[in-house]
Amino acid sequence: MSKDKNTQKAQKPKSLISEIMGTLIPIALAVIVAILLKTFVFANAVVPTGSMLNTIQEGDRIIASRLAYNNEDPQRYDVVIFKNPDNEEQIFVKRVIGLPGETVEIVNGVVYVTKADDSVVQLDDSFITNCEPIGDFGPFNVPEDCYFMLGDNRNTSHDSRFWTNKYVHKDKILGKVMFKYFPSFGTIQ
Repeated sequence: MSKDKNTQKAQKPKSLISEIMGTLIPIALAVIVAILLKTFVFANAVVPTGSMLNTIQEGDRIIASRLAYNNEDPQRYDVVIFKNPDNEEQIFVKRVIGLPGETVEIVNGVVYVTKADDSVVQLDDSFITNCEPIGDFGPFNVPEDCYFMLGDNRNTSHDSRFWTNKYVHKDKILGKVMFKYFPSFGTIQ
């Protein structure tokens, strides 16, 4: 009988350790998976200003795909999250306007792009805020592997027009914004 008591006492600590490990291992795995997803698949940000109104509201939380540009380059009108070229500790969200090799010029608030084949096009502005964009800026000659960015709320956005380093290098783009998830859910176009 005393042998059974010793066996029971020896099994209890093992059982407690098994319970602790059974709880900690799934938590540790969940944390590791979350870190890997955040590092390699998704970028998450809170938009602190109204520079992207009406597409993204001040205070919206957004998710960007880090995989979006693994096999293709950013396209005009993509909304992207990137490191501010003047201060890489800051993360910005803007719309791609000028592509590598193009020239961007803004006349009376209207954006014109001279493409590589020297054709000039007036860009779509249907996504900007209800205000009338103002100002003359440029011309800006976009270098290879770089992009010219503007906010949708053109009259109040701190973007490529005003930065010391006017262009965002492709390797500083963290991802393509796919959707906002708080305080409301919606896809970003």
